[in-house]
Amino acid sequence: MGKDYYSLLGVSKDADEAAIKKAYRKQALKWHPDRNPDNKEGASKKFKEVSEAYEVLSDKQKRTIYDQFGEDGLKGGGPPPSGGGGGGPGGGMPGGGFSGFPGGATFSFSSTGGPGGGASGFRPSRPEDIFAQFFGGGMGGGMGGGMGGGAGPSFSSHGGMPGGFMDEDDVHMGGASGHPFGGGYGGGPSAPRRPPVATRNLPCTLEELYTGTTKKLKVTRRRGGKSDEKILSVTVKAGWKAGTKITFAGEGDEAMGHAGSAQDIVFVIAEKPHGVFSRKDNDLQVSLNLSLKEALCGFDRTIRTLDGRTLKVPDTLGVISPGKQARIPGEGMPISKKPGQKGDLIITFSVEFPRGPLDASQKDAIRKALP
Repeated sequence: MGKDYYSLLGVSKDADEAAIKKAYRKQALKWHPDRNPDNKEGASKKFKEVSEAYEVLSDKQKRTIYDQFGEDGLKGGGPPPSGGGGGGPGGGMPGGGFSGFPGGATFSFSSTGGPGGGASGFRPSRPEDIFAQFFGGGMGGGMGGGMGGGAGPSFSSHGGMPGGFMDEDDVHMGGASGHPFGGGYGGGPSAPRRPPVATRNLPCTLEELYTGTTKKLKVTRRRGGKSDEKILSVTVKAGWKAGTKITFAGEGDEAMGHAGSAQDIVFVIAEKPHGVFSRKDNDLQVSLNLSLKEALCGFDRTIRTLDGRTLKVPDTLGVISPGKQARIPGEGMPISKKPGQKGDLIITFSVEFPRGPLDASQKDAIRKALP
């Protein structure tokens, strides 16, 4: 029975182009042999399978043939057995080619028509070539780069994997060679070495990280022996954390002696200290100082949130002792990977005791009020 390409990528049979690209990106990074040093043989096999699945499902002609005739029909191995069509829905393959599709289309593969083409049917490309094409590794070709056919952004709060690998969440913002290996992957010994990455901190207020913002940054770089300037637009997503990296591939200085090969610029989110709130993961923390009277008898307090709202502090805890906490769900930082969800606001109370001595009447009143 033929391979089920949809299952290999983990997508449904009606998945659109964006979903297929997203699935391949995830699976390819997961199963790349360099990421699985303890299971290279098994990972290589899986990596090859998901690459083949992506190459077929991302190509409209190949996918149409596969859906009707399965893997055997796609690869020109003759009509599938009765009642089954490999990974596709089944059906015989008409003699003389792949015809009979809606609209009367006839599909064929050219032996010079790009990776995987062959006069006798589809032959998978090398998985390394597919990977390099997808991530913009200087291999050329029309696989598309990143998610959605361009340099689609993602993000990470913990940097790349050893050896130049991106995590699934690293931000990559276009450029000539913004794939996980940093340039020249699979390009052979003649591929130019990329200059060192230029890393800069990007300070953001807690308010900016709460609401999200766009920052325009002017960079000066050396190109063709001359200096020029470019404005880079950095979109900071609500909920991003300190340490999140945004990479602009190929937007820095040009490598000496290699026209067109330029360094990457990496901006690292740095959180500015805030006068009221502090952040712990997705939660916000704030201290609230109460008088002894408020701690014993109740209080009426509000807090101004990072987005300018007035939030009433709940007075439902009874007597407040120093260090006591109240948690307000959903009033913390936005969770960037879970749109619409937020962490909690944690209020820690301190109690201010009278500084001067109490007179006799005050002491007597307290004795009568307390057991």
